[in-house]
Amino acid sequence: MLSVLATVPVEMGGLGGAVVYIDTESAFSAERLVEVAQNRFPGHFISEESLLQLTSRVHVYHESTSSQLLKRLQTLEEDIIEKKVKLIILDSVASLVRKEFDSRTSQNLYERTNLLAKEAAILKYLAESFYIPVVVTNQITTRFGFNLSEVDVMEKEDSVTSSENGYVTAALGNTWSHSVNTRLIIQYLDDRYRQILIAKSPVAPFAAHEYDIQDKGIVLKCNGARQYEGTDPGLQQIRVRTSLQKECFPT
Repeated sequence: MLSVLATVPVEMGGLGGAVVYIDTESAFSAERLVEVAQNRFPGHFISEESLLQLTSRVHVYHESTSSQLLKRLQTLEEDIIEKKVKLIILDSVASLVRKEFDSRTSQNLYERTNLLAKEAAILKYLAESFYIPVVVTNQITTRFGFNLSEVDVMEKEDSVTSSENGYVTAALGNTWSHSVNTRLIIQYLDDRYRQILIAKSPVAPFAAHEYDIQDKGIVLKCNGARQYEGTDPGLQQIRVRTSLQKECFPT
């Protein structure tokens, strides 16, 4: 949905530019891009020409290794200028490093931290230099015990487990969480609705927005945002589909 919003004209609430979408999980769907566009702006995307213009403005790069990703980030400045990029999406920053670096060894953890720091520095430079938003997705993981040992999950979120001895949280640890300016946590509420938590922001307090996903993308519930009550949401367990099923259908 963000890709669609970035490409539509400013007078329609968009950014009127192009998008760089870096896909490390092979999750990008051109079909879904078109579906969201046609349902969110039915009066604008009514012809094949308008849809071709949309897809031509979304530049997708598939990177399969950390070194390829770093090289791509280092060359993005030219792309931003030439293609009039108004949004950068990296989906996800966690995928490649979790496959390539075993965080249980100190040397690998050191190398992983350094690599993530380089990527964060480049993305911040691009955002600040060109005044464009950069959206980066993380993954979730299960941590156990007081030593915060981690079980990395490389597959879909249903594989993540939550139990009395472990809890689901964001991957990559505190170092990465401190690298971002704004941090949003997306979690399940029930079978239909999900929730966006503002866990970190330079301009907003902790808050929660409920939403569901429709043909036109994310749709917020009409009751608006509510203030988040409790401790830092970034320190709380993330609610995933598996845990909701256990709560709704106890055995």
